[in-house]
Amino acid sequence: MKNKGNGLALLPLGVFILVYLGGAMVAKDFYAISIIVPFLAAALTALLMNRKENFNDKIEIFCKGAGNSNILLMVLIFILAGSFAQVAKDMGAVDSTVNLGLSLLPSGLLIPGMFIIGCFISLSIGTSMGTIVALVPIAVGIADKTGIAVALAVGAVVSGAMFGDNLSIISDTTIAATRTQGCEMKDKFKMNFRIVLPAAILTAVIFMVLTRNSSAISLDTLDFNLVQILPYIIVIATALLGVNVIIVLLLGILSSGLIGFIFGSFDILGFFNSISTGISGMSELIIISILIAGTIEIIKHNGGIDFILSKGLRGFKSKRGAEYGIATLVSLVDICTANNTVAIVTVGPIAKDISNEFDLEPKRVAGIMDMFSCVFQGIIPYGAQLISAAGLAAISPFSIMKYLFYPYLMGICAIIAIYFYWRNK
Repeated sequence: MKNKGNGLALLPLGVFILVYLGGAMVAKDFYAISIIVPFLAAALTALLMNRKENFNDKIEIFCKGAGNSNILLMVLIFILAGSFAQVAKDMGAVDSTVNLGLSLLPSGLLIPGMFIIGCFISLSIGTSMGTIVALVPIAVGIADKTGIAVALAVGAVVSGAMFGDNLSIISDTTIAATRTQGCEMKDKFKMNFRIVLPAAILTAVIFMVLTRNSSAISLDTLDFNLVQILPYIIVIATALLGVNVIIVLLLGILSSGLIGFIFGSFDILGFFNSISTGISGMSELIIISILIAGTIEIIKHNGGIDFILSKGLRGFKSKRGAEYGIATLVSLVDICTANNTVAIVTVGPIAKDISNEFDLEPKRVAGIMDMFSCVFQGIIPYGAQLISAAGLAAISPFSIMKYLFYPYLMGICAIIAIYFYWRNK
């Protein structure tokens, strides 16, 4: 590249890291301060830089980035995804899905079964946190009755939760990755699924081997209703058929609402309140997306992206190297922010420029960002997933880490897949 860019333009990202990590270390808690604050500090820093530009012009540049059509569409998808997840939960879909899976499992395969149920639920509801909250108490109860280590049982749940966090078409990470790279969700899903399926199968086998000598238990009768699971099936099926994601999520919301009315889970006011609660749960992510988009646009205008690309070209000798570089970048940002969606939204615009420079497939870049951000989000002991799982199980996050087979294997499979894809090319 002829334009070497301006390294100083990246200062807002440094301010973000400094404010975020500084606040976390002072509070001794990565979630003590809303992540909106450090991103706001980064945005203000970007606006105050480059005195050659008129302040009003910099505001215009910020608004241009924040108002990008891809960003606004991503915000709309976040709103609908949050609404669907909450309405389906309040209607009873999560409880029915969990109870159905446990009822079908042979008593001697409960731990690998918990992993498989976790995979299905997280794939259906699009959130690892929701899966962990629903399943960890059950996993703890199974561990108590079978003599299996509690950390092992919880590790199976977290592993399954990260499967859907990475793959689900209504997951924040999938939405962010596909929108920033401009590819179809179904294309990213199909490519991603082929890479992580061996990791999932091997994980199930490992859990089966580790618990093969555990004593069987009989669970009490578990209530479930197949009709309440229908919205998840509708969403997964229509998404894989290539139906527009907006229509997919609307179908999910309407079907969940209708079933909720039929079974008396809520009335019309309850339905609207569920939608409102779901949207509110996405508010922080929506604000972060807008702040990041505007900040990145100013960084790009000031030459920051050109600087990254010019420096990056020294290390990216090939398309394979570029993909490994994107994987490294999103991994580092996730380690720093302890939030895989934020990592993807932050790295997305930079990854898009690298992708254009090396003519990479958008679906591959989206999949790589999603996989590697989920790998580290699933294993860092200060991440929301391990903190919540450890809190529910009353154990240390570090005791769970050695049983997180799926995130580790997903990372290995992703590294191998990138290598052999370009070797074959």
